[in-house]
Amino acid sequence: MRFVSAEQVARLAGVSRSAVSRTFTPGASVAPATREKVLKAAEELGYHVNDLARGVLANRSRLVGVVATKPELGFRAHLTAALAKALIRRGSIPILINTGQTEEELLAAQGMLIGHRAQATIILSGSPPASFFELAQRNGQPLVVIGRSEPDADHVRVGNSEASRNAAGAFFATGRRRLAVVGSLSGTPSIAERESAFLSAAHALGAEVAAAKALDSDYDGGIAAARELFAGPRKPDAVFCANDQIAFGLMDFIRTELGLRIPEDVAVIGFDDVPEAAWLSYGLTTFRQDPATMAARAVELLERRLASPDAAPGYERVIPELVVRKSFVPT
Repeated sequence: MRFVSAEQVARLAGVSRSAVSRTFTPGASVAPATREKVLKAAEELGYHVNDLARGVLANRSRLVGVVATKPELGFRAHLTAALAKALIRRGSIPILINTGQTEEELLAAQGMLIGHRAQATIILSGSPPASFFELAQRNGQPLVVIGRSEPDADHVRVGNSEASRNAAGAFFATGRRRLAVVGSLSGTPSIAERESAFLSAAHALGAEVAAAKALDSDYDGGIAAARELFAGPRKPDAVFCANDQIAFGLMDFIRTELGLRIPEDVAVIGFDDVPEAAWLSYGLTTFRQDPATMAARAVELLERRLASPDAAPGYERVIPELVVRKSFVPT
C-alpha cells in the first residue's frame, strides 16, 4: 500500500513539508495563502493525516479499547454500539477486543492495547485481576469498568439490587406467592447481584421462592431453566429473569411446551429491555438499561480521568426503569 504522503502534498502545493504539518495541526501558525494551497493539494491527492505516526511521536494515540466477551449478544451488543458512537463523537477511535474472561485472555488484550498506546480501556466483561490494574497504572492508562465495582478504576454501575427488589415486591403486590428467579452459571457480578437481591426480597416478604441457574445467560439457558423450574409439583406463578435473553427462552418454553398462559398462569419480568422485548410475540415487561446513557456516563468518567489523572476513582450509577408490557402488569 502506498498512502499519499505529506511530502507529496508539499511538492504539489509548492510549500515546505513543515508547512503541511502546521496546516493540519490545530492551533499551529500558518499563512492563509499557504493553508489554502496545502488544503487544495491535499484534496486533489486524497491526503489524510497519519494519526499513527503522530501517536508514535506523542507516545499516545486516539485509540480507546473496548474489552468484551461475546459482544454480539443481547444487551452487550447495544452497549458496545453505543460506546463506539460516543467515543467517535469525542474524536476517539474505538477498538473492540473480543476476549474471554480468564486472566490470561484479559492480560493479552491489555498488552495489545498498551502496545498500540491506547488512550484508555473500557471493560464490559470479566473480572480483571489485580495485575491488570497495576499494569494500567504503571503505563498511565485510564480504565473504565461497566457493570461492576473495582476499587482501582472508574466505574459505571446499574441499580441491579433496587430493580430486583422492586420485581419481587411487584409480584407479591399482585397476589403472586410462588416466585422464582433465573440467573446464570456465568457468574457475572451483575447477574449475581440481581439473583441475590430478588431472593432476599422475596424471602423477606414471606413468599415461596425457587431459583434456577442457566448454563449461560442466553435463550437456550432460559429454556433449560424453565424445564427445571416447572418439573416439580409446585410450579411458580411469577418468574424474574436476570436478563431478557433468558426470559425469551423461558417464555417460549412455558407457552409451547407447557401450554400455560402469560401472564395469567405465569407472570414474567426480564432485565435490559433489548429491542426484541417489545416484539408482539413477547411483550416482555422488563427493566430498561439505556445503552446510550451508560455509554455517555463512561465517556464522562474517561474525560474526568484524562483531565485529572490523580483524582480518586469516579463512580456513576444508573437506575433501571420498569417498562410495562403484556408479560406482567403491576397494580
